[in-house]
This record gives sequence, C-alpha cells and structure tokens, in this order.
Amino acid sequence: MTDPVHPGSAQIHRGYLPGAIGRITEMHARYYARTVGFGQYFESKVAAGLAEFTGRLEHPRNGLWLAVQNDTIVGSIAIDGEDLGGNVAHLRWFILDDSLRGGGFGKQLLSAAIDFCDQQQFAETQLWTFSGLDVARKLYETAGFQLVQQQAASQWGKEMIEQQFTRPSAPPR
Repeated sequence: MTDPVHPGSAQIHRGYLPGAIGRITEMHARYYARTVGFGQYFESKVAAGLAEFTGRLEHPRNGLWLAVQNDTIVGSIAIDGEDLGGNVAHLRWFILDDSLRGGGFGKQLLSAAIDFCDQQQFAETQLWTFSGLDVARKLYETAGFQLVQQQAASQWGKEMIEQQFTRPSAPPR
C-alpha cells in the first residue's frame, strides 16, 4: 500500500521494501556520525536491531513506514509492538534523508505511526532519543509525547544524554 504524500515527490509505503535495512541503517549512520560523532559501533547496533525487527513485521502489532522518492528510501519510522511488552508500543528508526527535512514528511511519517498505535489500542507509545535533537523533540511534543526521563548513558558507543518520551494512546474512535 503506497499513499501519495506530494505528487511527484515522495510517497509513504507501509511495509518492508528490498534494501530497507541497509538504507535505514545508512541514513542513521551518516546523520549521527555528522551530528554527534557516532561510528561503527552505533551503525552495527542499528543494523542488527533493524534486521531482527524486520523478521517480525508479519506480526500485526509491528509496523514499518518508508518514505520513497524515485525508487529510493528517503525516510523511515517503525512501531515495535512486541519488544517492550505490557501493551506498550516502541517508536524506532525514525529518520529522514537530508533532502526531505523541513518538508513535512517527518510529520506525516510520525502521524502514520501514531495512528497505527491508536488503532492497535496500545496503552502508550515510548521512544528514546538524545538531548540536542531539538527539531525532532518539537515534532514529538507537538504529537503529544512528553519527556518522562533523561539520563547519561553510553550504550551507543559515546556518552550522551538519552531522553525517554511517552505518549498515551488516544481512546478508541
């Protein structure tokens, strides 16, 4: 299923496409190397986690949305409805290629993921990010996420202030 975003621009595709693991990993690796200095350790963790997750996409509480432009994946977002347990959704692998930043595609990907969480009636949706990603934080907060925790951690190979955001799901329509 592919939904038009802007005619002649990118489209949002729900589900896996060939090359998705590599392309999503590449976008994360390049962006975070440039912005915060992450390296091979981070890239390997993203690739391994994403490869494990895509093997579970047939489960109805998991979802992947890709922004696709000219047959190239230029954005992604995923909802992992299994890894946190307790009827809690985990928003993961939200990234846009630089060419799409500021054009509203991030908001559309996030909306697709949140709509899915609400339809699945998860009690809440959680995400983890890093301090200093102010544009993403504004997008999360506009969508109803609230900062609930932050802590220094080095799980990605470098000391960072990690932040956990949570959004309660909307009541059924």
